[in-house]
Amino acid sequence: MTTGERSTTTYAALLRGINVGGNKKVPMAELRPLLEGLGYGGVRTYLQSGNAVFTAGHGDEESLAGEIARAIEQHFGFGVDVIVRDHAHLRAIRDNCPFPAAELEAKQLHVTYCSTPVDETRFADIDQAAFLPEEFRLGDRALYLYAPDGLGRSKLAEQLAKPRRLKGLIATTRNWNTVVKLVELTEAEGA
Repeated sequence: MTTGERSTTTYAALLRGINVGGNKKVPMAELRPLLEGLGYGGVRTYLQSGNAVFTAGHGDEESLAGEIARAIEQHFGFGVDVIVRDHAHLRAIRDNCPFPAAELEAKQLHVTYCSTPVDETRFADIDQAAFLPEEFRLGDRALYLYAPDGLGRSKLAEQLAKPRRLKGLIATTRNWNTVVKLVELTEAEGA
């Protein structure tokens, strides 16, 4: 890097609760130019569920998430929770999966990305044995969920998502295909 050049980092922005059941509609075709207008480069989106990849030469994950959330509220007129993670974090989440991801169907494995670290005390009252074969494990600002019948049928997922357990957190869940794809997309940007 020469004098005056700024290094850039590749990130993924994970938007929570958009384009579900006709609520909080954020068309990806509108999100891309919105992010470009914030000065981000290489903006791409994945699916309609609120995944955007971009590069930025300023800020950190928390400040970028705040910047994106403010821009979305100003542009679309409603608030959206946003988590931003860099390529290294996304790769570590994939690589440190406590379940045998290669042996499972993508619909069976999910990651809930959390805005801050979570500890076991939030979930201490859950009798994990009562939910077997479903299981969860905590990671670095993430929760891994193995739900063999899928997320929609998971009784454990219902327990994990109770508001009292997530109080003070932003939490948004992605299936394993999306977890892997976000690592690929951020890597493709030269992270």
